[in-house]
Amino acid sequence: MKLLMLGGTEFVGRAVTEAALERGWEVTVFHRGHHAPPPGVRALTGDRTGGERGLAALADHAGDWDLVVDTWSGVPTAVRDAARLLADRAGHYAYVSSRSVYAYPAPAGLDEDGPLVGGASPDEEGDVPYDRAKRGGELAALDAFGDRALLARAGLIIGPGENIGRLPWWLTRIARGGPVIAPGPRTAGLQYVDARDLASWILDAAAAGLHGPYNTVSRPGHTTMGELLDTCVRVTGSGAELRWTDPDTLLAAGVEPWSGLPVWLPEGELYDALHQGGHARAEAAGLRCRPVGETVADTWTWLRERGGTAPQRPDRPAVGLDPRLEEKLLAL
Repeated sequence: MKLLMLGGTEFVGRAVTEAALERGWEVTVFHRGHHAPPPGVRALTGDRTGGERGLAALADHAGDWDLVVDTWSGVPTAVRDAARLLADRAGHYAYVSSRSVYAYPAPAGLDEDGPLVGGASPDEEGDVPYDRAKRGGELAALDAFGDRALLARAGLIIGPGENIGRLPWWLTRIARGGPVIAPGPRTAGLQYVDARDLASWILDAAAAGLHGPYNTVSRPGHTTMGELLDTCVRVTGSGAELRWTDPDTLLAAGVEPWSGLPVWLPEGELYDALHQGGHARAEAAGLRCRPVGETVADTWTWLRERGGTAPQRPDRPAVGLDPRLEEKLLAL
């Protein structure tokens, strides 16, 4: 198999690239040159936001591919231009989308036939909201590739290489030890996917000729908030004391769910949308999610290899609880 990875140097794109290399695939990476791609790939450099000029290296490259994988989350015109360029040179186009494309609020159990955000277009430019950008990317892939387009609608993605900061923040904070604010209840179920499991599924699904949308997430309750944080304590060996705190207390103190205490959401519409989504179609198509202990341990190993500092995407705000607010909560 021959893979063209659009991106491929960080997090999900890198996980796809490394998974393909492990299978012995021939991999070409098209990227902006900000980070070195994995060894063993053919690298092409260009900026997708630059229109035809930015895609020149891709246009001038001789050859074709069995599969293109695209993780783009910015303006959908970048997906449109790349997909049109590659429509006659690639067999399949897998676009890593998001469950944010569903109209909010998305009820618990919503499957791939749920209503989608309105107003999205593959021709949108400028400052496009994330949900419409992802839906516009889907439409661009479908327009160019039709039933050769695979839409992987992921939710929360964690694992080694994470450049958003959610699991790395918890690991880093817990590694410091001492009392740590933990958002209750311990039993709250979480839904996510390890980037490596997502990558493997995309390669398998594309090779099998699957197309259309799939919610690429674990079953709801694959782990719990308690198991996730207990595992962070265990793998870091810090002996941190988790102070489980009622959601109402956290909200009253001004803690922002999802960003202030990453991964955590109190019960309600947002929790249902992000931690209770329908997963059966992807599971039936072969998605397997490794135990949370493996994800946490491997992420901690990767963090330590980097000296304890995770990369941070420049287009995403840093996450984590303000230490001053944590002190206030610990004093209650």
